[in-house]
Amino acid sequence: MRLGIDLGGTKIAAVALDADGTECARHRRPTPRGYDATLDALAETVAALDGRCGGETGPCDAAPRETGSVGISLPGVVDAAAGRVRAVNLPWLDGRPFAEDAARRIGRPVRIANDANCFTLSEAADGAAAGGGVVLGIILGTGVGGGIVVDGRILPGANGLAGEWGHAPLPWRDDADGPAVACGCGKSGCLETVLCGAGLSRLHRHRTGLSLDPPEIAAHALAGDAVAAGTLARHADALARALAPVLNLLDPDIVVVGGGLSALPGLCETVMERWGAWTLAATPRTRMAVARHGGESGMRGAARLWPA
Repeated sequence: MRLGIDLGGTKIAAVALDADGTECARHRRPTPRGYDATLDALAETVAALDGRCGGETGPCDAAPRETGSVGISLPGVVDAAAGRVRAVNLPWLDGRPFAEDAARRIGRPVRIANDANCFTLSEAADGAAAGGGVVLGIILGTGVGGGIVVDGRILPGANGLAGEWGHAPLPWRDDADGPAVACGCGKSGCLETVLCGAGLSRLHRHRTGLSLDPPEIAAHALAGDAVAAGTLARHADALARALAPVLNLLDPDIVVVGGGLSALPGLCETVMERWGAWTLAATPRTRMAVARHGGESGMRGAARLWPA
C-alpha cells in the first residue's frame, strides 16, 4: 500500500493506493499553521487512512503490514535529495529537515517532491499521458508550474527545477500581449505572469478595458462574444509560443495540462494548431491533453513516488 499526501497552503488531501493503483481510501483536512502542527496533521492523516483501509498500510482486503510508504507533494522548490522545501505558501517549512522530521513523526519512510512533478507522474502512470515515454506536465492556475517524467520516472534536474518553464520570458512577444509585469520571482515578464489566471484577466483588460475573471471570459466566449473569444485565442497563442522552445528541446510525446485554466474551451486544440509555427517540426506529433485526474493528481503522484 502506498499513501500519497498533497500538502497545500490551505488543505491536506491524501489517498491510499494499492499495488495496481486502485484507490482504497482518501482523507482531507485543513492545513494548520506552524511546523510542528503540520507534522502532527500529517501523522493524523496517515492514521486516518490506515483506519479506513482496515489496518496499517495493508491492502484493503488483507491483514495489516508493519510498514508502508508515504509520499508528500508540496508547492515550491523541493530538494528531494536533502529533504528540504522552500514554499511561499508554507513558509514554516523553509530550511527545516522536513522529510526526515515527517518520517520520524509518522513512523514510516517518506519521500517528497514538487506538486507539479507529482501531477506529471500521476498523469503519466494512469492518466491522460499514460503510455507516453516523455511527458511534460504543465499547470495553469494561480501560477504556472511544470514537471517532466521520462519512462515513468520524474526528471528532477541538477537543481530540482526541471520542468519549471514558468519563469522564462515569453518568446516572440509583441504589443498585443500587453506590457510586461513584475513576477513574484523578482524578474519581469515571466511566462507565469502571462499564462496564469491573473495574466488572462490582464490580457482581456489590455484588449477591452474590462475587468473579468477567467470563468467570465470563457462564458462570454461560449455565448458568442467575439472579443472574449479573441482574448482566449491570444492567450492560447502565447501558450503555443511558450511551449514551442520546450518541444524543440524536450520533444515530448505528450503535454498534459492541469490547473483551473485547463478548462478553457478549445485550449489544447488551439495550441496544437499553432505551435508548429515556431517548432522545428512543422507538424509536431506531440499531443496535448487535459489531465484525467485533475486536482487529485498531486496526491496520486505522491503515492507513486514509491514503487508498488
